[in-house]
Amino acid sequence: MAHPPDLLVAGGGIGGLSAALACAQAGAHIRLFEQADAFGEVGAGIQLGPNAVRVLQAWGLGAALDGVVARPKALQVMRADSGERLATLPLGAAMQDRYGAPYLTIHRADLHAVLLAAVQAQGATALRTGCAVHAVAQTSGAVQMQLADAAGQGLTVEGDALVGADGLWSRVRGAWAGDAAARYSGHLAWRALVRQADLPAALRSQDVTVWLGERLHLVHYPVRGGEWLNIAGFVEGPRPPDIANWDIAPADLPARAGGLPAALRDAAGPLGALSEAVPHWRLWALCGRAPVSGADALVQGRVALLGDAAHPMLPYLAQGAGMAIEDAAELASSLAMNDMELPLRLRRYALNRWQRVARVQRRSLRNGGIFHASGPLRVARDLSLRLLGARLLDMPWLYGHGPAPEVLSNQ
Repeated sequence: MAHPPDLLVAGGGIGGLSAALACAQAGAHIRLFEQADAFGEVGAGIQLGPNAVRVLQAWGLGAALDGVVARPKALQVMRADSGERLATLPLGAAMQDRYGAPYLTIHRADLHAVLLAAVQAQGATALRTGCAVHAVAQTSGAVQMQLADAAGQGLTVEGDALVGADGLWSRVRGAWAGDAAARYSGHLAWRALVRQADLPAALRSQDVTVWLGERLHLVHYPVRGGEWLNIAGFVEGPRPPDIANWDIAPADLPARAGGLPAALRDAAGPLGALSEAVPHWRLWALCGRAPVSGADALVQGRVALLGDAAHPMLPYLAQGAGMAIEDAAELASSLAMNDMELPLRLRRYALNRWQRVARVQRRSLRNGGIFHASGPLRVARDLSLRLLGARLLDMPWLYGHGPAPEVLSNQ
């Protein structure tokens, strides 16, 4: 294809903006369509491993990130019932030295704002809100997307390719994948964000801390320069019967009275005190799909999926955003191969990504069982953590993926 590709992007979240920024830097013309009436993000904190941070730095976002991230010094794993520290993984300088980038924590809205500002600044992307995907159609040389605005007015756009970055409930995926809707995983999440100054001094923290219990765990870490503490508790349980269409639509609801604090009533003192100190929780259902089984799960013809639209995962490896960012980098790299036909470039993207994202999906599922273990499995888990510590928690296969440090030094 002689001219730069005209790329349509459905979805203006972290994945869609990452795709728009990376592909525009690779020379593509981008038109991005977001269903909501304004760009923004919901939710709370995100952990960014060195694999994701290296990509963001390679896109020129290092300085912008410095103003909004926190830089935890360690990852601690604790027993929820006794308060025993099982293992510690140094972060900070140790991660920087080993992987060429730090381990960062950030509020989801802050990362979204950094990406949106970068997309707007580079000027090669047209952004439009209030447009919901209704249908997708392909021809031999183009792809069409039918959209509708909030008033129900129709709009048809055509481009060389389409990227579906519209999340777990992706309408782009629904238009061509033909598979069932995502399903409830059996896990509920309570999330909260608390200003550290409002917590007792003993409960404040600048580390990533994971508390492991039976059929539950809780993680907390600093965001927004360390001034806020992001807290997320995960509990196994049945689907609440009073929420309609739980399998069809996401749930972000005020948490029921006593929800997480009740589940932690037998927890160690600091953990129970922290759960009681939170004034407001939000309840989420964790829904997902089976790990992807091949490249066809990411690309069909001129339509590519990215992030949760392609490979949703439980948050038990802290890599949901990281995988979307990696997807965007690989997509841009593949699109830049101008000597290949565009469908072959998209196919290359899928071939280069599906095995990695499937591995992360599988490990996230596996971690859920390990984190929530009871009986002999819990005994073996705790012994392994005590003996191996950082060697067990560090994951070179995960954090070492992506641009090499010497590449970043030339940015």
